[in-house]
Amino acid sequence: MSHEIHRVTDFEQIGTYTLRVEFEDGLRRVIDFEPVLHGGLFEALHDPALFSRVQLDPEIRTLVWPNGADFDPATLHQWPEIVEDLAERARSWQPARAAS
Repeated sequence: MSHEIHRVTDFEQIGTYTLRVEFEDGLRRVIDFEPVLHGGLFEALHDPALFSRVQLDPEIRTLVWPNGADFDPATLHQWPEIVEDLAERARSWQPARAAS
């Protein structure tokens, strides 16, 4: 199984949880992240102030947030084909319970 390699070249926030993302191959996607903001690092991105602090990492060329959340650029590139599966998996994530 091969894994495509892509790089994000630019982005713009156009909604509360929505970014316009551009890639090295010229593809542009409008991505609504809200359906996958569940569990782990991604749950915290429901805070619009934190979500809006997204940056483009100059080394790995993907979107990153101050809390450590990020997405593989190939995932962003393929977003329309995989978002439903990602959203379903994200909804099933449960916070870890403290040992009693």
